[in-house]
Amino acid sequence: MSKIPDFEPINIPINIPINIPINIPINIPINIPINIPINIPIDVAILNEPFSASDLDQRFNALNLRSGAAGAVVTFLGQVRESGDRQDVTGLVLEHYSGMTERVLHQHIVNACQRWSLLGVVVVHRVGRMALGENIVGVVVASQHRQAAFDAVQYLMDFLKNDVPIWKQELTDQGAEWVEQKEADLGTVSRW
Repeated sequence: MSKIPDFEPINIPINIPINIPINIPINIPINIPINIPINIPIDVAILNEPFSASDLDQRFNALNLRSGAAGAVVTFLGQVRESGDRQDVTGLVLEHYSGMTERVLHQHIVNACQRWSLLGVVVVHRVGRMALGENIVGVVVASQHRQAAFDAVQYLMDFLKNDVPIWKQELTDQGAEWVEQKEADLGTVSRW
């Protein structure tokens, strides 16, 4: 039997965006310190339990923005729908790469803050099993002007769908199927 040669470890940068569809859920808990070079209040949460629009409002109100500072607050709420890749969806299961998911979301918030003058940002995303009609994702952005708030919400949702490490499985009466990343979702980030 031959001896396996020893190899030296190599360092590979991980900050290069790679868009490869992944069919296998990865759930590796890691603890990554997050340093955000912005001076606005933000709240990012990955939840295993349902959240409502009023929960999202409470999180936004907890940012304690100065009264009268925001001229616009834009809220997006995404829900589980009955049709996706298949027409008979009964629910979803979302898996995520714990620690990395939050880090990528934070980086996209930083990028949004560098593009627009934002006053506060809340991003909440569900993971785990969800029924039809349950909220999956909520994004709230405050700015002095409406166009910046609308654009920042669209930007955050486009990048969230494109490269945040969350994987979706559609549930049907016939079983479950992992959903591939869509070419249309990949194209939405090119406008930014």
